[in-house]
Amino acid sequence: MNSYKVILVAAGSFAACSPAFSQSSVTLYGELDESIQYVHNTGGQHSQISLQGGQIGTNKWGLKGAEDLGGGLQAVFRLENGFDINNGKAKQGGALFGRYAYVGMKSDSYGTILAGRQYDTLMDLVYPVQPNNYLYYFTTPGDVDNSDGNARINSQVKWLSPVWSGFRVAAAYSFGGVAGSMGSGQTYSFATSYTAGPLMLAAGYSHADQGNPTLSTRGTSTYGSLFLSPVNEAYSTAKAINIARAGAKYSIGPVTLGGYYSYSEYLPDAYSKFRIAERYNNGSIYANWNITPFVLVQVGYDLLKSHGDSSATYNQVTLTGDYLLSKRTDVYASASYGHASGHNGLGVAQAVIADSFPAAGNASQTLVFLGMRHRF
Repeated sequence: MNSYKVILVAAGSFAACSPAFSQSSVTLYGELDESIQYVHNTGGQHSQISLQGGQIGTNKWGLKGAEDLGGGLQAVFRLENGFDINNGKAKQGGALFGRYAYVGMKSDSYGTILAGRQYDTLMDLVYPVQPNNYLYYFTTPGDVDNSDGNARINSQVKWLSPVWSGFRVAAAYSFGGVAGSMGSGQTYSFATSYTAGPLMLAAGYSHADQGNPTLSTRGTSTYGSLFLSPVNEAYSTAKAINIARAGAKYSIGPVTLGGYYSYSEYLPDAYSKFRIAERYNNGSIYANWNITPFVLVQVGYDLLKSHGDSSATYNQVTLTGDYLLSKRTDVYASASYGHASGHNGLGVAQAVIADSFPAAGNASQTLVFLGMRHRF
């Protein structure tokens, strides 16, 4: 028997004696989003025209996979990188997998447990009723309530239940990892949702400790930063951030109506640079119309009011249209206007449209853009 036949016989014998291998899959996916935008009032200047990525989508690529372990149980993982399409640099502070990095187990009967870097539970269950689940620039100015998920959570263990008669619940805890203080830098959240035909209701709560300065430094937290703009920049030394969000949506044929409310508070201690808690009340309403299977139009209005250490009011309105060229490619156009009044803790309040890329304007700001998105 020559060596080739020996190898075949050995391989066949191994296969016959070995247990059956489980089924597994790994998917490479991503999204590219680029636009040309015009901004009136930004960074102290009258106008700006520039290329900007990630306007209604996200520039990202990732790997996700699952292995069937039998009995309705799977091992799952996800790694996802965010990047700037105009210079190729990694986003999320330069992290290799700054958007997602987790591993876990999924059970048909008991739900899913995930461990690693991921969103809080409000993004899992409340986000689907929000306007930015469809298109962008309809949410809270400055993202002070994390309604757009700018703050991801490190070292988090999360449980997501299966769907029970339309209900779903989720809970998560993130270990601060500070020696001598379990609470320093910790994050926890919980949320629930209910779906019945065209109606969906959802609510959730999250708490983020910003670090105990006697054992670490202020800002040492498993919770990512929400200090993206002058809306809440004066409160970056907060001891803790508490956020509650609740919303609903209802579909009537091709039209979906919805909205959400959020309450956020930034709490001080002796190490903070402010002394009175700053609180934010935000309300957002929207309407989507699928004119055809290929055309979506969305309009929305957002009102944010702050009080406590400082008091300001932010009004924002957005109109966006999206046209599908194929299942994976679409083009879009959007126009937003924002206006601010009062004080933000640093001085006169400045208009900020959702968590947009342009710098804050003066009392008003206009954002218009035209773009293209491709998913793979």
